[in-house]
Amino acid sequence: MSGNEFRFFLSCDINLPVTFRIELLEGALPPSKSPSSDVDPAFATEERNSELYVECALYIDGAPFGLPTRTRLESSGPLYCWNELVTLSTKYRDLTGHSQLALTVWDVSCGKDEGLVGGATILLFNSKKQLKTGKQKLRLWKGKVADGSFPTSTPGKVPRHERGELERLEKLVNRYERGQIQCVDWLDRLAFKAMERIKERESSKNGSLHLYLVVDFCSFEHRVAFQESGANFLLPSPIASTNEIVTVWDPEVGKMNPSEHKQLKLARSLTRGIIDRDLRPSSNERKSIHRILKYPPTRTLTGDERQLLWKFRFSLMSEKRALTKFLRCVEWSDIQEAKQALELMGKWSMIDVCDALELLSPVFESEEVRAYAVSVLERADDEELQCYLLQLVQALRFERSDKSRLSHFLVQRALRNIELASFLRWYVAVELHDPAYAKRFYCTYEILEENMMKLPAGVQGDEDGLKLWQTLVRQTELTAQLCSITRDVRNVRGNTQKKIEKLRQLFSGLLSELTYFEEPIRSPLAPGVLITGIVPSESSIFKSALHPLRLTFRTASGGSCKVIFKKGDDLRQDQLVVQMVYLMDRLLKLENLDLHLTPYRVLATGQDEGMLKFIPSRSLAQILSEHRSITSYLQKFHPDEHGPFGITATCLETFIKSCAGYSVITYILGIGDRHLDNLLLVDDGRLFHVDFGFILGRDPKPFPPPMKLCKEMVEAMGGAESQYYTRFKSYCCEAYNIIRKSSNLILNLFHLMAGSNIPDIASDPEKGILKLQEKFRLDLDDEACIHFFQDLINESVSALFPQMVETIHRWAQYWR
Repeated sequence: MSGNEFRFFLSCDINLPVTFRIELLEGALPPSKSPSSDVDPAFATEERNSELYVECALYIDGAPFGLPTRTRLESSGPLYCWNELVTLSTKYRDLTGHSQLALTVWDVSCGKDEGLVGGATILLFNSKKQLKTGKQKLRLWKGKVADGSFPTSTPGKVPRHERGELERLEKLVNRYERGQIQCVDWLDRLAFKAMERIKERESSKNGSLHLYLVVDFCSFEHRVAFQESGANFLLPSPIASTNEIVTVWDPEVGKMNPSEHKQLKLARSLTRGIIDRDLRPSSNERKSIHRILKYPPTRTLTGDERQLLWKFRFSLMSEKRALTKFLRCVEWSDIQEAKQALELMGKWSMIDVCDALELLSPVFESEEVRAYAVSVLERADDEELQCYLLQLVQALRFERSDKSRLSHFLVQRALRNIELASFLRWYVAVELHDPAYAKRFYCTYEILEENMMKLPAGVQGDEDGLKLWQTLVRQTELTAQLCSITRDVRNVRGNTQKKIEKLRQLFSGLLSELTYFEEPIRSPLAPGVLITGIVPSESSIFKSALHPLRLTFRTASGGSCKVIFKKGDDLRQDQLVVQMVYLMDRLLKLENLDLHLTPYRVLATGQDEGMLKFIPSRSLAQILSEHRSITSYLQKFHPDEHGPFGITATCLETFIKSCAGYSVITYILGIGDRHLDNLLLVDDGRLFHVDFGFILGRDPKPFPPPMKLCKEMVEAMGGAESQYYTRFKSYCCEAYNIIRKSSNLILNLFHLMAGSNIPDIASDPEKGILKLQEKFRLDLDDEACIHFFQDLINESVSALFPQMVETIHRWAQYWR
């Protein structure tokens, strides 16, 4: 039920007798004063053993309704506890809005004059015309019979100006007992102890000034609103008085239709199994099935579509694409049907790895189905598995046990490949901060550690398992030291140059051990590379708010590798985007289209820290400020008098292809916040994007263009009328159609990320995945997509708003 819904019952529909429970009497009775003359005055106020009962009478609109009801006698003072259920002859449907319950306590142990203890009256409906439920504490008017007239002279409700802390707490307890306040066991115990102390303190302070009768009214599944039998003319119709849409709760929404369920059971009965084996779809049915099989994995099947696939399940067994759709049709709560489905799954044509990823999504809960998906994944080689490793770790959230088939599979593959082992360890370690799934991820971490330490030498090179694990653990120690260095450098007052001096001072002084490691460490970004220390003279700090470190590491082979270390920024979203760039680059190259993309490695090593591979390059903002144009910059590195625009043809082709590749990818992934400072250019002509703080259509700038293409890029191609710009559009359309072919793979990978803590996905996973699906335009064929994408490019190039915002951003950068 959403927060905007209010579910309720109407009192006129409840054909049940009014029921409540008389619980107890709180407070001390006044001492007995015997009128007998032969009693010693010293014993005139002797405490009596009273025998009490409660008389309950219902009043409707100030008049008695039905006969009064009495409880049994109770003489177990000083705390008189009846705990007796009282059922009146009147039904809830007969009540009016001014129905009252008059309760009077009598003492039969006294003489006739002193038999009355006190009385109180309570309305059965509150000011909002909702039936009162739960415990109600009524203050008795001593020496008065409960008055049932309206308004009453003996209200049991404590006047507002007299209510104190005790009344406030009792109201909260009442809400708690009705389930309106969430139960937190350890906190509840502390709270109730504190309330007992407050109660004792208040009692000792006030003494026994008042008597209270505790009554517990019957509770219902939903609130009960007052409604007279027939039309309620007292309340004006909301539709007649306002133009607002009125939401009416339908109790049958979301429930199964019994007729449809019965028809479904008959249609799927096991006795039809023999007939179904020989069934073949007609021409129209075949077209419908073909259309269903082309649905994206995010689409829910209708009842008729599910029935159609079930009916022809035997004839579809040779169609591998149909398995995931068939498994969505199964009624898993039906044991016999689930058993038959699993038998068919074992005989079905082997599905692709892409479809196996769909079976690991939260939609499929069956352990057998998920185990089957893992068996398909076993066919993937290490390179392909690494493409999906991030999502497979997230899929552990959807498993039914901590030691699942998937976790054991990931560990076993990691034991054969040190790169997989290193990345698996990092992906799992980062998720240990998630309290909901920390135990599950820690279990996988332990299995990896335990099994790797048992590896003999020779399985992964000359090192045994213990040494291999130690090299991975030292990665964590290194990142911890880099975090400490980043904090120290940030605390240095002054400009960036002073911070760089402090950094190099640390490397040559207190942290000199980082310049030469005692033992080589596997690079977190490229575990196949052993790093031996940091080169202080080639290490620096970037000029930005977080002051990320730019570090140069020596390698065991005599070379070097440059990385960026960030502290204070969540890199998990960047890690996902760059993984997608790498995957799409791989898909394009499989179709013989190399667009010279730059999927630099990103690794989140914590919730707010991580490493990135450093690519020597310059931002377009810097290039345009120094060289005025991209063409002038490329002429400096690749001059050719006879080439196009004075640049070598190879360099220009590289630039055009990389622009096309990133234009398509940023459109599909909905990358936002693009400006000239996060568009970088390598001197060989490769353009690439960095900083992916906004994805799936989110953008802090107003009116973002659908395609992230700036006019300077078009000018570098010779303008919108040149042959090179036409070639750029051709590459875009070709790349778009190639990536569209793998739309199911990309959608499945994002679906597996639905439970992750990545900001732009966690905020609304379903909406984000649907936005991604829209970008593929699966309703169009390849030819129509070419026209669609060309229109997108033309629309983006002619957009003027991005140029205005770009100027504002440059001003902000200048004054930073």
